[in-house]
Amino acid sequence: MDRVNMSIAILPMSAEFNWNPATVGLIQSSFFWGYLLTQIVGGIWADKLGGKLVLGFGVVWWSVATVVTPIAARFGLPFLLFARALMGIGEGVAMPAMNNLLSKWIPVSERSRSLALVYSGMYLGSVTGLAFSPILIDKFGWPSVFYSFGSLGSLWFALWQSKLSSRRPRNSENEKKLILGANLSKDPASDIPWRLILSKAPVWALIISHFCHNWGTFILLTWMPTYYNQVLKFNLTESGLFCVLPWLTMAVFANIGGWIADTLVQKGLSITTVRKIMQSIGFLGPAFFLTQLGRVRTPAMAVLCMACSQGSDAFSQSGLYSNHQDIGPRYAGVLLGLSNTAGVLAGVFGTAATGYILQRGSWNDVFKVAVALYLVGTLVWNLFSTGEKILD
Repeated sequence: MDRVNMSIAILPMSAEFNWNPATVGLIQSSFFWGYLLTQIVGGIWADKLGGKLVLGFGVVWWSVATVVTPIAARFGLPFLLFARALMGIGEGVAMPAMNNLLSKWIPVSERSRSLALVYSGMYLGSVTGLAFSPILIDKFGWPSVFYSFGSLGSLWFALWQSKLSSRRPRNSENEKKLILGANLSKDPASDIPWRLILSKAPVWALIISHFCHNWGTFILLTWMPTYYNQVLKFNLTESGLFCVLPWLTMAVFANIGGWIADTLVQKGLSITTVRKIMQSIGFLGPAFFLTQLGRVRTPAMAVLCMACSQGSDAFSQSGLYSNHQDIGPRYAGVLLGLSNTAGVLAGVFGTAATGYILQRGSWNDVFKVAVALYLVGTLVWNLFSTGEKILD
């Protein structure tokens, strides 16, 4: 919710402050400047200190940054960029911390489903943020989305502190045997073997594929409401509501993909094969549907293409996003931080580049770049990835 509210609020904000597309792209990308800084650091902290502490810290940090965003915007563009970067710093530790917690609790036979379920919370957060932001803006003005969404973090933190343990909960003996028997990340990592990690081709497959995947994903995340408003001529409320459909589709298909992947593993298909199948869908599906956007003639078909693109993208949760725990469960947080650093760089460059492309070209040019990277990612992933454990 805190991440997507700017994609709606940027429309009235750009009108009020007279921002051009390049400035809008700069603002949208500023979140990723901070997000980039804490990916690897967040993974190290999570693997050494535990995911509970690190994730709790991150949520409090980014919630405060969200609340102060309207104040920063009134002071000027540099202050707004700084506030968004601070928010990114807090959010940067979230995914590595989540990966750390899941690697401790979830056996391999349930890995894809559990990760998909957690990530579907992110998609449903996008749905909620995109649905309620236009309503709040219409009734209370654009600052209200930052004040209201940011305040929710304090409520979440109270529940997090009281309900979750960084260590394994007090399960029954059978549950302990199931988790410990299939999961090798029993102890915290004391030292990170960077040279060994960076010498492995599957790690680089993760890094490159994550970059290629996130270029398209973050363009849609940040620019979709603008596309609906400028190209499809939807008003602010319609833009927010129609943006909900692709993220709702992702929430559903992430869980469908997780169930399919775990079922295939349980039936004896190798983890490597399953990861390659699921991630190929996560790349080639969005590539196909983005190529159709330039050919459709009605807003309804454009929205449908967006929804199908995002829905097939969600199969990546059972592909590259599950693979960190496959190849190095003890270093799952670090590996996620490492690959997501590349993913965030794609967000930084892709979001900013989209603004410049639109000043000189068209939306078709934006989609062509994303499709090309999806195809590169498909090739790299299928040549070099593996589902086998390569790091002890």
